[in-house]
Amino acid sequence: MTGQNLRVFDNRLLSALAPDDQRLLAPSLERVHLQLRQSLETAHQPIEFVFFLEAGLGSVVASKEGGATVEVGLFGRDGMTGTSLVQGDTESPFDCFVQMGGSALRISAGDLQGALAQSAPLTELLLHYARALGIQTTYTALANGQIKLEERLARWILMVHDRMEGDSFALTHEFLAMMLGVRRSGVTVALQILEAKHFIKSQRGEIRVNNTAMG
Repeated sequence: MTGQNLRVFDNRLLSALAPDDQRLLAPSLERVHLQLRQSLETAHQPIEFVFFLEAGLGSVVASKEGGATVEVGLFGRDGMTGTSLVQGDTESPFDCFVQMGGSALRISAGDLQGALAQSAPLTELLLHYARALGIQTTYTALANGQIKLEERLARWILMVHDRMEGDSFALTHEFLAMMLGVRRSGVTVALQILEAKHFIKSQRGEIRVNNTAMG
């Protein structure tokens, strides 16, 4: 992608940039395909690339004792990886991987840092997003500790739905259990509760949202 080839970005952060900032980033952006479970960041390791998602879903996860993980944040075309980099760090405290395959525009950490040094508006926008993701992480932690599993699941499904095209997406019970940090049997019961209320339809590893009023 070159500065002469500017177009409307599918990533909302990039599309919100002023033309000068789009031209600043464009020569360093590379479109890449994102595969399911692909690692985007590794906790406590230097950030090499930053990904602005155009399609698919990214998951920010924290590790618990014993190697188990729980999701603390998610993003799609509304967001990016590398928020620690934007805030002045070189490493993330969390792992980040692809939860649903898609595509992204990738930029090296060094190139993004150089662009941030040249543009205050770019820095302000990305810092604003980093703060928003931090707020999401805080409320996810609150939900994990304070509300029923079916309510946590409903919240999570709606957050995914907001970031995806269409009303259906592929998810297994095992994957949901890992994301929510609970047993698979608990996810099965929670899905049945939401389905009985006609909020969703769950079958063959797919969830369809019927009614967003469950939130």
